[in-house]
Amino acid sequence: VRPNNYSTFYDDHRQNWSIMFESEKAAVDFSKQVCIAKCNSSPALDSVLCQDLLLGEGQGVEGGDSLEVAYTGWLFQNNGLGQVFDSNVNKDKLLRLKLGSGKVIKGWEEGMLGMKKGGRRFLIIPPAWAYGAQGVAARVPPDSTLVFEVEVRRVKLAKECSGSDGLSVSSRDSAAPSPVPSSDGFSSD
Repeated sequence: VRPNNYSTFYDDHRQNWSIMFESEKAAVDFSKQVCIAKCNSSPALDSVLCQDLLLGEGQGVEGGDSLEVAYTGWLFQNNGLGQVFDSNVNKDKLLRLKLGSGKVIKGWEEGMLGMKKGGRRFLIIPPAWAYGAQGVAARVPPDSTLVFEVEVRRVKLAKECSGSDGLSVSSRDSAAPSPVPSSDGFSSD
């Protein structure tokens, strides 16, 4: 995935190709289909498949960083997207999570590493990395492969500390001055 609706890939002969799409939506939809095709062509899905849809800006997130995300989750059914089982996209509250804290499924912990603020990613998560044999009552059947589209809206880096002037300081940010943190600890941008 590249800016301005471009995607690049290598073919079987290591030849590099670029595709330009008419719109961001067309590029995103194509990227989702590529990820679904990867899933359907693998003999056994034993790890999380990740496909960036939009790259975002800034530092990639690591374990210990706090995020606020918008997401939609589908069941993977009939070799593609099945029914939506969870989403917060049209709700007022974003999901807050700290990567590596174990509060979300293992597939999210793994699949979101390296994402950037404003980035969107498509994740296909096998049962062992999701809810496994138990599933979730009335929502996720046992042994379900799950698909998520996640968007990182806000990031608070674990390495941030508060300077004497009250400004947010991060060892992993650019040299540009950071905005004053809002009351919830997330930077105001």
